[in-house]
Amino acid sequence: MKFKKRTYLFAIVPFLALCILFEIVPVIYTIIRSFMPEGGELGFTLDNFINIFSKALYQKAIINSLWISILSSVIGMIIAFFGAKAVHEGAGRLKQIFMSILNMVSNFSGVPLAFAYIIMLGNIGVMTMIGKNYGIEFLANFPLYSVWGLLLIYVYFQIPLATLLLIPAFESIRTEWKEAVALLGGNKTTFWTKVGIPVLLPSILGTFSVLFANALAAYASAYALLMNNVSLLPIRLSEQFVGDILQRPEFGSAIAVVMMFFMVIAIFIQNKVTPKQGGRH
Repeated sequence: MKFKKRTYLFAIVPFLALCILFEIVPVIYTIIRSFMPEGGELGFTLDNFINIFSKALYQKAIINSLWISILSSVIGMIIAFFGAKAVHEGAGRLKQIFMSILNMVSNFSGVPLAFAYIIMLGNIGVMTMIGKNYGIEFLANFPLYSVWGLLLIYVYFQIPLATLLLIPAFESIRTEWKEAVALLGGNKTTFWTKVGIPVLLPSILGTFSVLFANALAAYASAYALLMNNVSLLPIRLSEQFVGDILQRPEFGSAIAVVMMFFMVIAIFIQNKVTPKQGGRH
């Protein structure tokens, strides 16, 4: 037994080393640097955080990032719920085809996704030209280069991710429960509102936290579509490290800490709500 334990410990050392070097140490260093004065001087200051929450540019970035992340996560969850439900109830070749398509589109994100939307719904995109030729006002004047266009892109990559995360949760739904509800005079709506959704609620909340963090940190699609024309936290963060004229790593670290704070809050709320709901069943 001791030899086996030593073998396990020896096998896990490389993973622990990677975790410490590339996750824990950078996070600690980022938090420390966020409280340092700009210019690399030693000391402690709250000026970086005061500037983030007091200047209109960064206030707008926080508001845009939060509402896009929350709204895209909610819409993605709703659509993914029915997608995962269809996979759970499906069978045979159709289910295999759906899973193959799902795995393919889940990897389609970032710059290629933004470029695809520009081709389809840009100023001279395929769907835009169809809208102009046939008088379809919605397509002809689709606001792709705005927060609404960005929201559409976010929803696109949220749906497959949420569906993949919810599919295993649906496996916990037993056929016997549906039969019991039917014997007691309930219908499908009764089952999902009284049994199905409460059972799935911990998984739904956990998936929502993942989607929220995924949207809040998304950078490539937003930058490829809008550059810095729309204020978002990831874009403002990158500006502090790649600026051609002035780089502000301390201020950028503060923005990173603010983003981590919002993610931690989302996880904290999920952990607080989940036991109360899950403990009833």
